[in-house]
Amino acid sequence: MQHGAPPAIRVSGLTKTYAVRPVLRNLELEIAAGQRYVLFGGNGSGKTTLIKCLAGLARPDSGVIVIGSLDARRDGAEARRLVGVVTHQPLLYEDLTGLENLRFYGRMFQVQRLEERIAELARAFDAMAFLSARVRTLSHGMKKRISLCRALLHNPPVLLLDEPETGLDEEALRLLDNVLATGEARAMLMVTHSLERGMALADRVGVLSGGRIAYETDARSLDVPTFRQTYHGYLGAAR
Repeated sequence: MQHGAPPAIRVSGLTKTYAVRPVLRNLELEIAAGQRYVLFGGNGSGKTTLIKCLAGLARPDSGVIVIGSLDARRDGAEARRLVGVVTHQPLLYEDLTGLENLRFYGRMFQVQRLEERIAELARAFDAMAFLSARVRTLSHGMKKRISLCRALLHNPPVLLLDEPETGLDEEALRLLDNVLATGEARAMLMVTHSLERGMALADRVGVLSGGRIAYETDARSLDVPTFRQTYHGYLGAAR
C-alpha cells in the first residue's frame, strides 16, 4: 500500500434500491491505493450491485463515489478509465474474436504497444490458443479468461472483480491467483463466496450485510475458521 496516498476508492452514503427493495443502505467504504480488499456476503446482499455502481454500470440513488481523485458522478468517463472490471457477463462482443475484442478495448483506452500487451496478458491467462475464435463459440471459462485480459489491458489502478473464479478450472484459478498476487500494484475489490481463496489474496476483508459493510478487519489478523464463524453470524443476522 502507498502510505500517505489518497484512497483509491472512497464511497460515502451509497444507496441503491431496486423496485421497492433497498439493496445498499448508506454504505461507507474506503480502499487504500494498492490494497487488496475482499468482500463477502450472502446471495442478494448487494455485492454485484456495489461492483456495478463502482464501475459505472449502475447508477446509485444517492451517495458519493470517488475513484482516485475523481467524482464518479461528475467525472464519469475519466473515472471509468481508472477501473478494470470483471462481472458475471464477459462484456465482450460475441461476433468478434477475442483478439478483435481486446484490440477494440485497447484502442478505446489508448493502450501503448497494444499487441505486446495483449500477448502478455493472453500468455498470463493461457488464452493464446483461442484468441482467434469468435467469442460466441467459446466456453464460459474461455470467455472469462479473455474478460480478465480485457479488464487488465489498460493496467488500471483499480480492479473490480465480481466472483472472478466462476467458470474457471483449477489451472485457470491458479493463473488468476498468480496474476492477482504478483502483478502490478493496484487497488482491488473482489467479491467472492470462497473464504479460503479470498483470505489468501486479501490485505483486508469485509462482510456486506443489511446493505452496509457490517464488519471489516485486516486479513492478517484472522484465520479462516475464526472468520468463517464471524461471517456465518452475519449471514444469520441478515436472514
